[in-house]
Amino acid sequence: MRVITGCARGVLLDTLPGAATRPTVERVKEAMFSAIQFEVPGRRVLDLFAGSGQLGIEALSRGAVHADFVDSSKEAAAVITGNLRRCGLADRADVFCRDWQSQLAGATKPYDLVLLDPPYGKGLCEAAIQELIRRGLLSDNAIVVCETGDKENLPERIGELTATRAARYGTIRLTTYREGQP
Repeated sequence: MRVITGCARGVLLDTLPGAATRPTVERVKEAMFSAIQFEVPGRRVLDLFAGSGQLGIEALSRGAVHADFVDSSKEAAAVITGNLRRCGLADRADVFCRDWQSQLAGATKPYDLVLLDPPYGKGLCEAAIQELIRRGLLSDNAIVVCETGDKENLPERIGELTATRAARYGTIRLTTYREGQP
């Protein structure tokens, strides 16, 4: 797994051993960032259920100003920290080892780009989006990108957010939400 483009292009990223985490495959990551590539610079990013941190790191490499990485695993937090250092991006990031609800309960600044890649089949994308909305943690014109299993069907609308793009890549589905109508 590597950073696709930007200031950390080509840097190889560590992942957690075993099947506990499921890193986003490169073609899915490429598709995700191709759809939003011109909107990443200058954004404040939340990589929730971060695993190795590869999605938030990709955003930082492409010009995001800051990223918060959240994962409940101590091992994942250590891998993310190491990956950020390897990419030279640690000064633009914070890594939190806690569950997603606790993180959102304590957050005070809104996010411009939210990257969600939770364990599949548990309804966590929709729950996280609802909590982000409830707590006012999405900026105006925020983008939320969800990675789910292909059998998971996210709603067309969640609060004021509308699914503006949905695509399937094998057994993976990417859904992009934005405020207002598509």
